[in-house]
Amino acid sequence: MNQTKWTFEDLEVWQEGRKLRQKISACVKAFPGWERNKLVDQMIRASRSITANIAEGYGRFHYQENIQFCRQARGSLYELVDHVIVAYDEQYIKEEEMDSYKGNIYAVIKKLNGYIKYLQKCKDE
Repeated sequence: MNQTKWTFEDLEVWQEGRKLRQKISACVKAFPGWERNKLVDQMIRASRSITANIAEGYGRFHYQENIQFCRQARGSLYELVDHVIVAYDEQYIKEEEMDSYKGNIYAVIKKLNGYIKYLQKCKDE
């Protein structure tokens, strides 16, 4: 399919958030079943919230609203850091896995902060 218009799917930050969401989804499949409605659900929701908020903000077509949705996505990223730490504390993942997930999350935060700065600059022009 030939895509002629830009969409949120073209944003590197959304693409990186998608990869992170996929990694989290694969990770939680190994958690105990009784965590399904607890930590698993929270981690899935937080990871989905990242890309969903970036997409929704993109669709608003107003810089300030887009920035606000990106800030919501950033909050979900930090929430996900805490959930990964809980997964480690509960011994569902190893320390190396925790460090890897946290590294992925902080990389997306860095990219998202750059996107927010870009949007702020566009808004101020």
